[in-house]
Amino acid sequence: TAQATVADTDAKGKMTVLRKGTNGWTCMPGHPGVVGDDPVCGDAPSMKWADDWAAHKPKPTNAKPGIMYMLAGGSDWSASDPFATKGTPIKEPPHWMIMYPVAKTSGLPTTPRDTGTWIMYAGTPYAHLMINGKP
Repeated sequence: TAQATVADTDAKGKMTVLRKGTNGWTCMPGHPGVVGDDPVCGDAPSMKWADDWAAHKPKPTNAKPGIMYMLAGGSDWSASDPFATKGTPIKEPPHWMIMYPVAKTSGLPTTPRDTGTWIMYAGTPYAHLMINGKP
């Protein structure tokens, strides 16, 4: 994180760079108490994935796998619907993610778990691996 860009987003998703970095990673501090807006760091392909998701594009356009990590854990409105905005929030332990399509038929679990690996948003173009544990 020492050489990462530090950025923040407002309620409308507009990103503001707080500090320019030099290593291709971006870290965002999140907003405590806001579901789905937790501290996260990601490389350039994963940030492209996140931009596409925020814009509700039909599918992510990153051409290679991206890596994100959430050392403080995370939260979301749904483990299956990438665009859910209400419901009973899920809590995620510290984890890292591989932001690249993964098939629901891979044999990996498709529901949240506290240990191991599972597929979040399984069966959608935004399916990705959730790997629990600090990287």
